[in-house]
Amino acid sequence: MTTLTPTPSTLGPALTGIELVVLDMAGTTVADDGVVEQAFQRAAERTGVADRLPWAEALEYVRHTMGQSKIDVFTHLAGGDTAAAERATAAFEDAYAELITEGAATPLPGAEEVIRSLRTSGLVVALTTGFAPVTRDAILEALGWADLVDIALSPVDAGRGRPAPDLVLTAALRAGVSAMSAVAVVGDTASDVLSGRAAGAGLVVGVLSGAHNRDRLDEAGADAVIDDVTALHSLTLATR
Repeated sequence: MTTLTPTPSTLGPALTGIELVVLDMAGTTVADDGVVEQAFQRAAERTGVADRLPWAEALEYVRHTMGQSKIDVFTHLAGGDTAAAERATAAFEDAYAELITEGAATPLPGAEEVIRSLRTSGLVVALTTGFAPVTRDAILEALGWADLVDIALSPVDAGRGRPAPDLVLTAALRAGVSAMSAVAVVGDTASDVLSGRAAGAGLVVGVLSGAHNRDRLDEAGADAVIDDVTALHSLTLATR
């Protein structure tokens, strides 16, 4: 893909020199409203994958690891039993698809407008997620976003899920950026932030519209923490 030259006049100060914006999905651009937890609960009930743990402990782990690859989360819940984790992951994907059918997929206010604005300004936009491609694509289809972004990636497309840097690095390679310093990563979880940091992204921003609070995002190494993606254009950083 040929990277377009950003138009500085239409971009906020913190996005100066940025060529690619990597945005998380659930909690960052797509409303969660507990949908991920509901899908986890349905999967756990149907497969018994978390039976070795008290439910409160299992749910806390799910919340703590929001943004990570679902197979990795279920492998932990299953005590390392990969076969059980695979069954639970499949059940999760089925449950999430059910919830989408029930109307659970909604965009966060202003997210679509931000994405369109970024692309109009000449930036490449990638959506990344810990969901499998089938779930990712079902969400994009439900929202009418199939053609909204340049790149959409799941862990299987890149190698490892978050907090590893693979999703960000794969997006950067596909976008053909001039340097990792020209990449911005935006997400609502510590895993998003850690992934961006590990990839060497030039700008890593946490948003408070999803799973983790300001302390978690700051601790993970966010350059800035904003209320939601609509604040991205007005973001100013003293170091940029």
